[in-house]
Amino acid sequence: MPTMQTIDSPAHILQSIFGYDSFRHNQKQIIDQILAGRDALVLMPTGGGKSLCYQVPALCLPGVTVVVSPLIALMKDQVDALVLSGVKAAFLNSTQSISEQAALSEQLKHNELKLIYVAPERLVGQDKQFLQFLKTIPVSLFAIDEAHCISQWGHDFRPEYRVLGELKDAFPDTPIIALTATADAVTKKDILLQLHLKDPGVFENSFNRPNIFYTVKPKRGYYEELTEYLEAHKNDSGIIYCLSRAATEKLAEDLVEDGFQAAAYHAGLEKNIRDERQDLFLKDDIKIMVATIAFGMGINKSNVRFVVHADLPKNIEGYYQETGRAGRDGLNSDALLFFGAGDVIKLKNFAQIEGNEEQTKILLKKLDQMVQFCETKRCRRKYLLNYFGEQASDNCGSCDVCLSSKTLMDATLIAQKFLSAVARLNERFGAGYIIDVLRGSNSEKIREEHKKLTVYGIGKDLSKDEWHHYAKELLYEDYLQQSNSEYPVLQLTEKSKEVLFKSGKAFLNLPQKQIINKEPVIFQQHAYEKELFENLKRLRNKIAHEENIPPYIIFSDSSLLDLATYLPITSSDLPNISGFGTYKIERYGAAFLEMVQDYCIEYQMATRMELKGPPKKKVTKLVKEKESDTKKLSYEQYQQGNSIEAIAEKRGLSPATIESHLSYYIQQGKLNLNEFVKHNHQELIKAAIEKHGRLSLRKLKDNLPDSISYGAIRMVLNSIPVE
Repeated sequence: MPTMQTIDSPAHILQSIFGYDSFRHNQKQIIDQILAGRDALVLMPTGGGKSLCYQVPALCLPGVTVVVSPLIALMKDQVDALVLSGVKAAFLNSTQSISEQAALSEQLKHNELKLIYVAPERLVGQDKQFLQFLKTIPVSLFAIDEAHCISQWGHDFRPEYRVLGELKDAFPDTPIIALTATADAVTKKDILLQLHLKDPGVFENSFNRPNIFYTVKPKRGYYEELTEYLEAHKNDSGIIYCLSRAATEKLAEDLVEDGFQAAAYHAGLEKNIRDERQDLFLKDDIKIMVATIAFGMGINKSNVRFVVHADLPKNIEGYYQETGRAGRDGLNSDALLFFGAGDVIKLKNFAQIEGNEEQTKILLKKLDQMVQFCETKRCRRKYLLNYFGEQASDNCGSCDVCLSSKTLMDATLIAQKFLSAVARLNERFGAGYIIDVLRGSNSEKIREEHKKLTVYGIGKDLSKDEWHHYAKELLYEDYLQQSNSEYPVLQLTEKSKEVLFKSGKAFLNLPQKQIINKEPVIFQQHAYEKELFENLKRLRNKIAHEENIPPYIIFSDSSLLDLATYLPITSSDLPNISGFGTYKIERYGAAFLEMVQDYCIEYQMATRMELKGPPKKKVTKLVKEKESDTKKLSYEQYQQGNSIEAIAEKRGLSPATIESHLSYYIQQGKLNLNEFVKHNHQELIKAAIEKHGRLSLRKLKDNLPDSISYGAIRMVLNSIPVE
């Protein structure tokens, strides 16, 4: 089949729309397969970037891409994220009125949408009306999400998915991409059979989620241990799965009573209550969702930091998919399971399918494999990966089994270095500061007198994580103690003095090295500014509440971590930050950039963008091409006599964003500064710029009268040419 006509390149789309500078895993090969007009089956772990495998080709091809999705919430979430990136996307489902559906049909007729999300029933139901309609418009691609639902051997079989086999008959020349995060060999074969795919490319990625730490604990008396964990993660979002509706209600009530932001979610609740609670969870107003195991979430919430199973999942596929909702942004996250024999008995009863002995046998086997995972004495990650037919090392270093395998070594020299630093710092600092001194940190937070100590920089040979490991070991083995003060500091003990002054030996456990197979490094490689990271999260939440959207749709935690690590200080730096596409830079870039600038000024810190490598050559051109679209709309509405506030309300943007749009046209000479800023205010702002420079809006604002707004300052700045 000849390669399909394209209107843009995948690399351009990836950078300008989604803000990423390179493809992960085998995304590029998958996209090339689709652009060649061929079918594909993609097995990729949750959080691995499945959506980009069809979203990028959708924007490269001239027609519309039809995405089949089983969950209304997932459709809305995906569409919201795409629209926020400047993509013309919509969903079509039963929640919409007839007039709304008719309007979408008109948009499709006029080729005004790039992606349309539909349920399988909508696609081939109602006497195939919608399928017949699609034959009248240019359809470039069909994407079948959660494709394991089509197989009776899959853990989430849905009969309505069976009808999707008719797609290939109706559209023999249109490529189909089927995607799933969980499919064993039997399910994979069945998906290919049911969808009638023609000579498809099968793309399998590693099922390894290296950023997830797996732990299984005994269930007896688990509540105290659970609350202790939640207390330590009080600012994090998480999901707790229970077996029954009643259990979710009871656990949520107990957690709320103990001061946690939690709510129950299950199918027995009224729809408006479910929708309200899900919305609160998405917006981080509720931190913990306690849900039934069947609860699919149907969201892409990327900042879920933990998934707890208070009850046993029915199978490995379900467990893998549910734990995969943690850490979708690539940051460290936990999967904690409380295992008890009572759950096994309950689930064995549920597995009995009357009149279907073969299906019962399969369900019982899958349950038994889940129990084996809980009871294994070997690496849990290896067990999971082997289950999906993937090889793995015997020790991952990031599950409870591997970390309980201790290896003692003579660590006397390491102990002496650490204990000496505690002594030289007069036993007045915590582990973090001591480690920074040992590693010779150049952070402004390290006192100058401490940089002159003999212990400064003597621990450069070990990483921060390794030093933190040894600090914990020294505490555990009583070589150190922690003060009971409000800000705990490390202090020497009698045992530590033996090592420091009397030739005593220190035997400590070796830190485990994490071994990651077939997976690129996705952790932050450099130190980041924690205070700035938290401030950026607060700014994101503020904007999200103003715009009534989930915070993670604006930017993921990993994007904010990039800001707090590399400290961009000019607008030309932003396209090099992960997740900062052209449209989002236009809409939100100024606010986040300003916060980074102010932090750098306050702590006298320089940018670290050089750690990101050389800047992209084509970024400036891309930004100029795209940024005029949304600016032009604001400009046209202003020319029609609308006020800034009226434009902001119409467009669903903040007045500050509209002001920044109009500032662009002041810079271009198309609008007169005098229309927006009084002459005497202009003079005051110019004098402040002369004195304090143009790097920080906040610094300028702080040195001007309260009556002068940020927007006015920005407009005057844009009226002055940069030399």
